[in-house]
This record gives sequence, C-alpha cells and structure tokens, in this order.
Amino acid sequence: MPNQMIHRVHFFVALACRKTWRPLALGLLLTSGNAWAQSAGEAPKLQDWRAANEAVAQFKRGHIDLLKWERSNLPNEAPAPDVRADLMLEAPAQAVREAWKRHPGLRGVQSKLGAAATLLVAEGRLEAVDPGLQRRIEGMDELLEVAVDARKTWIEAVAARKVLRFREAALTSAEAGSELGRRMVSVGNWSPLQATPFQLATATARMDLIRARLAAAEADGALRQLLKLGGNSVVLGLPGDFPELPAKAMGQDQWTQHLDAVQAQLPGVTATRNRVAAQRAFGFYSASHGLALIHRDEVLKLRRFVAEETVLHYNGMLKSVWDLLGEVRNQAVAEIDAIDAQRDFWLAEADFQWTLQGGAPTSFVSLGGGSANGDGPAAH
Repeated sequence: MPNQMIHRVHFFVALACRKTWRPLALGLLLTSGNAWAQSAGEAPKLQDWRAANEAVAQFKRGHIDLLKWERSNLPNEAPAPDVRADLMLEAPAQAVREAWKRHPGLRGVQSKLGAAATLLVAEGRLEAVDPGLQRRIEGMDELLEVAVDARKTWIEAVAARKVLRFREAALTSAEAGSELGRRMVSVGNWSPLQATPFQLATATARMDLIRARLAAAEADGALRQLLKLGGNSVVLGLPGDFPELPAKAMGQDQWTQHLDAVQAQLPGVTATRNRVAAQRAFGFYSASHGLALIHRDEVLKLRRFVAEETVLHYNGMLKSVWDLLGEVRNQAVAEIDAIDAQRDFWLAEADFQWTLQGGAPTSFVSLGGGSANGDGPAAH
C-alpha cells in the first residue's frame, strides 16, 4: 500500500475524533478508501485495516505527528460556495416582523401596542405582555396569531434544513459500509449474506434522505407562503441552529399566576377554552424542555464520548473500520434526535406562550421518541 494512501486514510480517521467533527470527514474517509484500493490495484481484504494501523507506527507519537504531517502535506478543504441570501431570517423575531409586513392592517395595531410591547410579541415573550391589551386593542388577536404562526413556521424550516444535513452524512456513512462490504464479497472474504445488512442500511438511509429533502422543501415552501413570496426566486437565509435552550422552564406556580391574570380578562366561554388549552400547552412545554435537555446534555455527550473512544480503539488496532463507520452513523442519528427534540420544545413553547395571551391552539406538537442507540448493522 503506498505510504501516501496510508497517511490519507489515517488523517481522515483522525478528523473523525476531533471535537469539531463534521459529517464531511466520513465522505473523505470513503473517498480515501476508494483511492487506496485503486492505487493498490486490488480490493481491500479483511486484514488490511490492521496493516493500515500498523503503518502509523512510523510516526513517533502516532496520530499527533500524523496531524502535523497532514497540515504540511495535504491540501486544505475547498471552501463551501458562498450563496448570498436575499432575505436573512437569523432569528424568529425577524420572521415575525416580515410576516407582519404582509398584513398592512396590523401597522395600526403595532402603533397602539407601542414599540416595547411589539418587541416582546415579536420575540415570543408573551408572558411579559399585559393580557388586558387584547381586550383594549382591536386587531390584537390577529397580531398574535400571525406572530405565533411565523415563529412556528421558522422553527420548522430551521429544523428541516438541519436534519437534512445529517441525513446526508448518515447516507455517506451507510454507503461507505456498503461499498466496503461489496469489496469484501468480491474477494471472497464475505458471503453475500454478510454484506446484506450494510446494503439494507444504505437503502434505509436513502429513503430517510428522500423524506428529509421533501420535509425541507415543504418547510421552506410553508415559510415562503407565510411571507407571501412567490416561487423560489427569493433565496431565504436561515441560521444553522436554534436559539439556546433556556436552562430552566417556567415553573407551575409562576404559570398559574400568569394563567389567572389571563383568565380574569377573558369572557366565560373563551376563558374555559383557554384554560383547557393552557393546561395541555403547559404539559407539552414542560415535557419537551426536559427531553431537549436530556438529548443535549446527556445523550449527545455520551454518544460523542463513545465516538471518540471508538476512534482511539481504532488507532490502537482494537476496533475495525466497520466499528468506526457504525459509530459515526450512530452519532448522526443522535444528532438528528437532538434536533427533533429542540424543534419540539420551541414549537411547544410558542403554543404555551400564546395561551398566556388567551390563545387556544387546536393542536399540539407530537413528542417523538429517540433512537440514540442506533439500529444499523453490527460492527465487524
């Protein structure tokens, strides 16, 4: 095996263990593996991963020296193409204000509401707005509904784009395993049956990616429709992540005080409908906050630890490339679960805040289950 190919294989493995891990590392690992096989003139055999690991011994401090070698010998990554957005929506408040602009009649409502209270509504901090304003300002109901719809639509669009990126990474991992499995079969080290789980994992990843692309297109279309943007001529700019999760959710006592203040401003039938909706909204809000924190602070941290340890064991010839590929896939799945959990919280929070202004959502977010353990083929 040419030394340069050995260096590249181990460089991409080292990339995977960095705390700044990105899905691109997996694609490069597959690319380097293909180049390795082509340059050697044969398909990789079962013992090749051990031989590749042994080759790193020529470096006195293993992968530390290898990273230094990489910096001076490997080309830098090509920068991603710069796509300039026509309309940047970095925060949900910007989406809310853009949505208000599409309803000229709401200008007068904002004027009567005042700049400070309008800002609170745009930022989704409805618990800080006097609930009595809804009775005193005509059109306040519409202002709130448009704000909540814009906020939730923005959340869905950000989540869909983020999930799409990780679905692409998961497919890259699955294809890497499937390709290596195919080569194992071609040289007689595996039976076709042994390669089947990797082929099925790739098919599943492709289906997941198709669904993710559709979900991202639908979410993008919903945001465009909300903002009354015809066609796809306007490029929407969205952030790569959600706002930071609050460390603590609103407690039961504080919520009860807010709800009592709202109830005092509402007529009988409306008050009853609002109380029922508020109780459900508070339940979803509290549960989704707890789930989002567990995903972020426990599941992801543990999964990243396992990934780093897998790379260390790989470097020590205690794990194979199959283990490495499988763990990267598991990490991608855990990242997607965490994105879903954060999305669910922010959607639940928007509904919850709306009930503190007398609103009564007709439906609530469905809190999905996680799959942090992964369900891909067993490592070999």
